Amino acid sequence: MFDTILIANRGEIACRVIESAQAMGVRTVAVYSDADRAAKHVAMADRAVHIGGAAPGESYLRGEAIIEAARATGAQAIHPGYGFLSENPDFVEAVEAAGLTFIGPSAKAIRAMGLKDAAKALMEEAGVPVVPGYHGEDQDPDHLAERAREIGYPVLIKAVAGGGGKGMRLVESADRFAEALESAKGEAATAFGNEAVLIEKYIQKPRHIEVQVFGDGTGAVHLFERDCSLQRRHQKVIEEAPAPGMPDNVRAAMGAAAVRAAEAIGYSGAGTVEFIVDGSDGLREDGFWFMEMNTRLQVEHPVTEAITGVDLVEWQLRVASGEALPARQEDLTITGHAFEARLYAEDVAKGFLPATGRLRHLRFPGDARADSGVRAGDEISPWYDPMIAKIIVHGPTRDVALRKLDAALRRTEVSGTVTNLAFLGALARHEGFARGEVDTGLIARDIDALTERADPTASDMALAGLAALGLLAEGGRDTGFTLWTPLNREVVLRRGEDEVAMNLRVLSADAVDVVLGERTVEARRVGGRWQLDGEVAPEVAVTGDLVTVFRDYGIGFEIIDPLARAGGAYGDASVIEAPMPGLVKAMLAKPGQEVKEGDRLAVLEAMKMEHSLLAARDGVVAEVLAETGAQVEAGAPLVRLEDEG
Repeated sequence: MFDTILIANRGEIACRVIESAQAMGVRTVAVYSDADRAAKHVAMADRAVHIGGAAPGESYLRGEAIIEAARATGAQAIHPGYGFLSENPDFVEAVEAAGLTFIGPSAKAIRAMGLKDAAKALMEEAGVPVVPGYHGEDQDPDHLAERAREIGYPVLIKAVAGGGGKGMRLVESADRFAEALESAKGEAATAFGNEAVLIEKYIQKPRHIEVQVFGDGTGAVHLFERDCSLQRRHQKVIEEAPAPGMPDNVRAAMGAAAVRAAEAIGYSGAGTVEFIVDGSDGLREDGFWFMEMNTRLQVEHPVTEAITGVDLVEWQLRVASGEALPARQEDLTITGHAFEARLYAEDVAKGFLPATGRLRHLRFPGDARADSGVRAGDEISPWYDPMIAKIIVHGPTRDVALRKLDAALRRTEVSGTVTNLAFLGALARHEGFARGEVDTGLIARDIDALTERADPTASDMALAGLAALGLLAEGGRDTGFTLWTPLNREVVLRRGEDEVAMNLRVLSADAVDVVLGERTVEARRVGGRWQLDGEVAPEVAVTGDLVTVFRDYGIGFEIIDPLARAGGAYGDASVIEAPMPGLVKAMLAKPGQEVKEGDRLAVLEAMKMEHSLLAARDGVVAEVLAETGAQVEAGAPLVRLEDEG
């Protein structure tokens, strides 16, 4: 076994690997960029080495700097985590040339599965079923359009390199193919440096089921399946294991196919074989097809660990150090059911737009596993994936596990940035999902219901007012009331564009009447806990000028200083602004150009994705305020239209 390993990654996966390694008595070395100097994984590791600037190309993608850090710190092996260099065969060869061990598959195995078209051909040879499609080298747009017509619409255009939904477009008719192809190729070139695509038949009611495999270079086993069908923009949201409604015969067939795939390339370490499954008429042995193999540990691996009792990172280290497979197939069993929900800093209402911000408050329930690479006070950086945490629960049955997930999400507290927490909670309570009726189109079909949120109640606003004035804590009692008469306190809060003014009549240290217009909320401290109109108050946090009431997954209010209030309009349809920090990948607008509402004016690259910025109204471009290649901050004006009229 190694005595020291280096983790060539950041965030929650770096923390996850560090935990298992240290539990095995293995020393850990972290690497970090300028943006991650104070990051959680840096604090957890036994040693940390700076490797460059904030941009991944200046740090976490610099293989030579990472290898040099391993040599300088005496590490014998490098764990790649996932993303960055984890599936880069050139990096694997460089690691081995430096006399170090790569904790993962061989460069040959990664290359075999790295291009989806070649991988599918290889899988056909190994007897693994594949989806009908075109995987050839001819990338001429007319040729691809003809192949799509032969396959039959709808079709998926997919980048042959990479994954995560990047370079993927669903095309439902021939007249939309050319535009979708251009967009997919552009995004693939940006994300992977390879614009080549393949075309597949789109399964009408698809389920995304993947099988966890583990090999030692000669043999392999599978650790059963995960269902990852709940997706938005082709990215996973909630994963579970095992797959609901999975018959034993289909599980055996799918597991055997995944093992054949792994053994066909002499796979070593943890990997995932992804299948697209036809869920229109139950799960059948002839109703699943190979999509791709991820030659690394997956983000959703904790649900497999929960149902099998296996620490996959421990297995990775043991096999990489020369051990044979730690278990035989007959030794592996399923116990109970597990869910994982991905908590992101993103604005669901704005199309799951990634968000930034400082986490002013962060707390996870103690009875759920929370894999996180951030802490309260940390910044969600525009340079990396905006994941805050993965919330994982396990129960004896699917129903119990889903109820535990719902409860865990309700008790998760986060403030300081917009998140998808309420959206995750809505999914956990979705009646169809509870019945196991899952497919990759569920979120798109029910997006309105899943994103609907109730307005704050009078009690929510009253509690926020109490917190804003410091009246909830025991220490607030001396300033909370006068000896002979009630003390009136006033506060103004803002939520979005709405402001609410309230008057608080402090009757005693344990009694306050909160007046909101014609409505009065009675706040009383009973048995050490505050009640609002007789109902126990939820938790609340105050950080700076932000009050967050932790009901309905967190309701935030801004405390308004009446002496420093600034006027101004909210939004201007004449100015197109950057919604987040990022790189202007393409400036399409030109001065004097006539545009229609919805026309694409610029493309912003941020958080590893491309975002099209559209004209909010018809008009004429007056100014172009940023050029292609510019790095801009959130709110930076990019294009201005001439004034109306």
